[in-house]
Amino acid sequence: MIKKNSEMTIASHFSELKRRAIFSILFFLSSFIFCYLFSKEIYQFLLEPYIKSSDISQSKKLIYTSPTEAFTTYLKLSFYSSLFFSFPIFFAEIYLFLAPALYKNEKKNILLTLFFSFFLFLFGAIFCYFFILPITLKFFLTFENHGSITNGVMPIILETKISEYLYFTINLLFGFGLAFLSPILLLFLIKNGLLKIKDLKNKRRYWIVVIFILSAILTPPDVLSQITLAILLIVLFEIVILIGKNF
Repeated sequence: MIKKNSEMTIASHFSELKRRAIFSILFFLSSFIFCYLFSKEIYQFLLEPYIKSSDISQSKKLIYTSPTEAFTTYLKLSFYSSLFFSFPIFFAEIYLFLAPALYKNEKKNILLTLFFSFFLFLFGAIFCYFFILPITLKFFLTFENHGSITNGVMPIILETKISEYLYFTINLLFGFGLAFLSPILLLFLIKNGLLKIKDLKNKRRYWIVVIFILSAILTPPDVLSQITLAILLIVLFEIVILIGKNF
């Protein structure tokens, strides 16, 4: 009898897991279709920092060099956008599946972790979009040369491909978003006794090296964005040390 009830319980859990997985997939697919229908508007939104950083007196354009590049770029953009919109649903479905087996304090801790994780990721991406992207783009645009051959100066104009611009912006946005999750990870390790505040303090210089390596991984291969992200992560690292004293 116990074995039968156990099998029924496992079957019901599997059925619920399947139902939540199907819902998550359907939500992602619906979001993907929606994002693709508005992919040009989303791409235009990503172009705003580039437009504002450019010299308005010079005509600017993005190019694509193969017949399929524009189509595949919009597909990738739709995928990244739908993934961003679907993450809260994915986490919510995972939480709802696990909730019946959790204690009250565990539910509270998980909800707080999920909330602050999403908030920090969103804050990192927004901060990057409004502050880091314009500064980075403006810096790279300083290498342009608007001379003319008649004056003996060969013009050097930035005309990037749409796929390369998407790769550059998505890497920066997701890189900063993920980097801003580092305080959550460190506080989790401290709270569970896997890491101590004195280790962060005494080995600060080693942590700074790790931060610069992490910044190089999470950002495109340019020094400016890597250093900017590293500085922000060091500030967050120091904030974690202050907050961690109360754990």
